[in-house]
Amino acid sequence: MKEIGGYLELEQFTGQEYHSNMVKLNLGRTALLYLLKLMKTRVLWVPSFLCDSVTGTCLQAGYQLKYYPIDQNFLPVLDKAMDPDECLYLVNFYGQLAEDLILRQKEKYGRVILDNTHAFFQKPIPGVPALYSLRKFFGLSDGAYVFTADLPVPSDQIPEQDISCGRMGHILGRYEENASAHYQTMLKNAHAFNDTEIKRMSRLTENLLHAIDYDRVRLTREENYKKLDELLGPDNLLPRHMPDGPFTYPCYHRNGLKLRRKMAQYKIYVPTYWNNVLTNLPEDSLEYNYAANILPLPCDQRYTTEDMEHIADIFRQCTTELENNYA
Repeated sequence: MKEIGGYLELEQFTGQEYHSNMVKLNLGRTALLYLLKLMKTRVLWVPSFLCDSVTGTCLQAGYQLKYYPIDQNFLPVLDKAMDPDECLYLVNFYGQLAEDLILRQKEKYGRVILDNTHAFFQKPIPGVPALYSLRKFFGLSDGAYVFTADLPVPSDQIPEQDISCGRMGHILGRYEENASAHYQTMLKNAHAFNDTEIKRMSRLTENLLHAIDYDRVRLTREENYKKLDELLGPDNLLPRHMPDGPFTYPCYHRNGLKLRRKMAQYKIYVPTYWNNVLTNLPEDSLEYNYAANILPLPCDQRYTTEDMEHIADIFRQCTTELENNYA
């Protein structure tokens, strides 16, 4: 029976979602499992440059994994077409794979799943199944989109709906307090995702997606990226282009691990993605080099061009300090 009366809940927002016509699920990793099931895949080729949350999810679900290296442009180094039960997992690292590059991989490998976790604003490409995760672009605790590329979706296998209200504490807490006060809660939530099954996107997450000003988010990210590239680009050796609504500004430095620690002293926190790569791969591999030395500098909608100038100033200051220590 429907409840009527009592205290008011969160408002029902009425704005337009950015990817409104896609399948809506609870997490990026479960979105991958959803596509693997639709494509009747048994073996998944994944880049060695990949977080273990993805590989762990696939192994736990019973899929066989094979690994391929990447080149300096984040493209697969693999001379093999996919068998009918195989699929290539193509990761759009930092949104650096433009549409023409993706289509070339599709033509070369045949069966491809595109991971657009770092490229929320990249429109889907006809014929290329893709997944999008939300947590890296917006203040949300979960949520993912799946572009099925006309794969047949069974109407009789609708997963149950997720519930997100218990995961929003660190999101709401950071809105009013420092991130450090809620960091452990964020880690606890992330750890709980390890055993999460495929579910439909929660009502809460879907509602909040209707409240986002996507044009502002996209424009702000692009302006901030351009400012960082203007200030740091001449010394940034990483091959790159600015994607639509960029995820971060990937800036290469030969001593990236120490530079991160230096910048943290000035309260600029730059994550190290793919820590498992630093543990599992040799130091002379390109994957180790990229995991250690690409600094994903924040350029998102929380910040202004003045913030980008501050980031660049601290980056250069810390770089000079490191160079003086080696002199």
